[in-house]
Formats: sequence, structure tokens, C-alpha cells
Amino acid sequence: MKKHIVIVGGGFAGINLIKSLVNDSRFRITLVDKNNYHFFPPLIYQVATSFIEASNISYPFRKLISNDKNVNFHMGSLVKVNPESNILETDNGTLKYDYLVLALGTESNFFGMENVRRCALPMKTIDEALYLRNHMLLTLEEAARNKNVKEAQKLQNIVIAGGGPTGVELAGMIAEMGSYIAEKEYPEIKLGLSNIYLIDALPTLLSPMSKMAQQAAYERLKKLGVKIILNTAVKDYKDCKVILGDGQVIETETLIWTSGVVGREVPGIPEESVGKGRRLLVDAYNKVNGTANIFALGDIALQLTDEKYPKGHPQLAQVAIQHAKNLGKNFKKIEDEKVLTPFKYNDKGSMAIISKFDAVVDLPKFSFKGFLAWLTWLFIHIIPLVSFSSKVRLAFNWMRLFITNNPSIRLILRPKRDTTGQK
Repeated sequence: MKKHIVIVGGGFAGINLIKSLVNDSRFRITLVDKNNYHFFPPLIYQVATSFIEASNISYPFRKLISNDKNVNFHMGSLVKVNPESNILETDNGTLKYDYLVLALGTESNFFGMENVRRCALPMKTIDEALYLRNHMLLTLEEAARNKNVKEAQKLQNIVIAGGGPTGVELAGMIAEMGSYIAEKEYPEIKLGLSNIYLIDALPTLLSPMSKMAQQAAYERLKKLGVKIILNTAVKDYKDCKVILGDGQVIETETLIWTSGVVGREVPGIPEESVGKGRRLLVDAYNKVNGTANIFALGDIALQLTDEKYPKGHPQLAQVAIQHAKNLGKNFKKIEDEKVLTPFKYNDKGSMAIISKFDAVVDLPKFSFKGFLAWLTWLFIHIIPLVSFSSKVRLAFNWMRLFITNNPSIRLILRPKRDTTGQK
């Protein structure tokens, strides 16, 4: 009898687990995801800033697995896990499993601030990135029409909460795009009123990275005109006013939220199996504590068994990929009745792009910055794309856009059905 492995989530972990088990006749695999496509989160900020199309970093699941004889796709959202009966409930039906793998990833953490949750603009999904793109373009159009100086400034101000790699990359991209494009295409706008604020509660940007990387990011963003506010957290956002912990108030129509994540909720998992940040506590083999055949991979997994990472692994793509490869090998060892291999994370470094031709890279033994780091960042971010055509298309688009400084996809697209019958 083939063992049925149900994988919930088609991100880095889910896709790499499928790759490690594809066409193994001992397993039947069902991938469950609420979307019908895989996408590459590290580049989602470039979609939000109109630099690349969503299709450059996305790929349909059914096309991806079309040649995999033992893999099926089920489009649906997780509703509940039933460990006693080995049944997964989705909004499109139920699935019986022998092994369940939870690789749902994370969602934005608003730290209990209801106004921020309702009004801020997160950027965790393609849908959110496209919504943010539309919002910023519509706000620019409104600013171009507005003759009131105070209102125009509020429309042009952009506040980014979170000074990690996403916040830094987003701030640099918006600052550069503004300098290259706004003056030429929005002559009605007084650019002197525009401000980009990057806010973080910690004392440095890029806190997990080296001091060299932190200082390089700070200095470069300052040169680009970004107003950096550290040691200060966002406390509220109401009436188009961002309220900071030190009492400072910034008027803006655009608060972009990149300030932390929390694990997606998995109803049915025992409460004692859920740890800090709503991540699922797992053993050295990624099995969820208190369960017999449920595993968790990637950002949602909190693994405290790795000696080098006693507080858990960083929520990075490399961790998810390595989790998946190790679990794939262990599933085969289970069938072969061999001893399982505990997970050990191999840190390959971290990096962030600051602006065109400028990035920072931290490798295990040394760090570097500048043009070479920028080229390294480009190369590393093309490799994980799931299809050859995506790699080629993105490389070509990057080459064209970095030369011209003028992406042409600044389209305000708000698809909905016209029921008026008018033409």
C-alpha cells in the first residue's frame, strides 16, 4: 500500500519535499494550498513597487507537477486537523492521510494593535503585494490632483514599519524609483513634500546581520533620503496618523507593515504543541510534539533540538529547504526501517539589497558589500525559482530595468465584473 503524504503549503518547504519524493512508488502525495501557484517571497517587494510582474516570481502548481506520477494538487484552505482519525479538513473537502506535513508558513504579526491590523498594508502574499502596488499608484494620482499642501504631503508620505531585510529593501526600492520616475512622470507633484520613513523598535537596521551590513544599510538609505527612526515602535495608526512610542506623529495614507510574523493557526493541533510566535514545536525529525504522524517544516516549525540554535532556527528560506530535504530522506528511511537522521541546520549566510548596485552579504566566515554583493544577491535570488523559464525571464527583466531605470508596468488594475451593461 502506498503511504499517502498530505502536504499543506506549497512554499519552499512543500515544493522541496515533493522534489525529494517525486516518482517514488512507495508514496502518494497530495499538495494542498489555497492558491494555485507557488511564489518566491523574497522578491515580493519588487512586485509591490511595480518593478517586476507577479508572473516573474510565480508558477502554477499543476504545471509544476504535471510530469510527477505520484503527486496530486488539492486547492483549498486548511480548516481543521483531526489527528485521531488522520483526516485533514479543507474548505473544499476532506483528505485522509498517513503522514501530514504542515508547511503553511507565517502571517503578519500586528502585536494586538487592531487599528494597525485593519489599516496598515502588509506584504506577505501576491494579493497583498498587488493591493499595495495599486494603493501607492492611486495615492500618487490623488497627490498629483491635490492642491492642498498638507493633504498632498500626507498622500506622499510613506511609512515602513520594520527594519529587517524586507523593510530595508522596500525603502531602498521606493526611494530609487521615486528619484528616477516621479520627477519625470508626475510633474504636478512637489517632490519636496515626499518623505519615506523607516521605523524599527530595535537600535539597528538588519539586526540579525553583521555590524558592517547594518552600518552600510543605514548610510546608504540616508543618502537616498530615507528618514530612519530607530529604538521606536509604532503604537497605533488612526485617522491617517502613525503614532510612535515616543509620541511622534506622522501623517500618511500609507503604512507598510513588515514588522514581524506569527505562525498560521492550525486548528486541531494540541495547545501544548504550539510554542512562541504560534510556531509548532517539533522534535529533531520535525515531528510535531504530541502527535504520531504530523510534521511541520519551515517558518511554522519551532525546533529546539539543534545545539547551535537552542531558541529555534531563523525563519529563512534555507531552513525550510533543508527541513524538507531532511524529512524526505527520513520518510524513505522509515519505509526502509533505517535509523532516522536528526536535523542540523547548515547556515549559508544572509543578504539584503539596499539599492541598485549596492547590497550586503554575510557569509559564515566573512562579509562584504557593494557591487559584488549586489551581483551575488541577484544570482542567489534567481537560483531558487522553480522553472527555467522564470529564471530567464526574471534575469532579462532585471537587466533591462537596471539599465533603463524605468519599469513600464505601473498599471492600476482593479478587476471586477461590470454589471451595468455600459461600454
